[in-house]
Amino acid sequence: MTTFVLTVTCQAKRGIVAAISGFLADMGCNIVDSSQFDDLETGRFFMRVSFISEEGKSLGALTEGLKPIAEKFAMEAELHDQAERMKVLLMVSRFGHCLNDLLYRWRIGALPVDIVGVISNHFDYQKLVVNHDIPFHHIPVTKDNKPRAEAKIMEIVESTSTELVVLARYMQVLSDKMCEKMSGRIINIHHSFLPSFKGANPYKQAYQRGVKLIGATAHYVTADLDEGPIIEQDTVRITHAQSAEDYVSLGRDVEAQVLARAIHAHIHRRVFLNGNRTVVFPPSPGSYASERMG
Repeated sequence: MTTFVLTVTCQAKRGIVAAISGFLADMGCNIVDSSQFDDLETGRFFMRVSFISEEGKSLGALTEGLKPIAEKFAMEAELHDQAERMKVLLMVSRFGHCLNDLLYRWRIGALPVDIVGVISNHFDYQKLVVNHDIPFHHIPVTKDNKPRAEAKIMEIVESTSTELVVLARYMQVLSDKMCEKMSGRIINIHHSFLPSFKGANPYKQAYQRGVKLIGATAHYVTADLDEGPIIEQDTVRITHAQSAEDYVSLGRDVEAQVLARAIHAHIHRRVFLNGNRTVVFPPSPGSYASERMG
């Protein structure tokens, strides 16, 4: 039996949940997990339903059958076969902790995606990537060639049918044009010291100021640098006995964990854009293992 995921966004109206559940029942489907949220401030409704087609209905048949309901409620509705892995493109510069973590999770099946390639403006991780049988693309970036470099990046995105770009500590600012074109499809990770500690060595600056919490933020990329809709965050506590090197080590660890969780939520269609914010439905109890294995 095939498992599908239905995501719905629309203006909140009475009868939406009943219409969707009734449609799935009529199509011979059994709901496995359902989450919904009404934003009372904006009047927007968000819903994610995971279900099994017990009668073997195809994705095309389900999509066609859903059209009258989607039109009635003016829904942005999408249906996905959960077995189909999202195509993901990774980008990295010279900090490799997030890249290494993602490749490990991917290799053991904990991050069920299809990594279509890795782009870097340096050669530091070429051997690592090639050893995983993943295409490596070196695209140097300078002030003079930045438009050409981004054009090459977009060529790779389009030729590989990339659905999600992950900036795994890619230390180049993307243009407004690229951010707009890829809205909701680029995830970035950074430390939580912004805007207090900018520039080089933020962890050293935090150590010198005696910071007691180190955190990381994963967010969608927008034209506003490091201010896109937040998907996932976490912190780790620091004591006075720890060194500046400890700050760096703990910071990199939390960055890797937060980025992986953000990607996991995105690829399983649990993240919804809600203006400058996001709605993120957590995995239901017992569902994480099945999501993990795709």
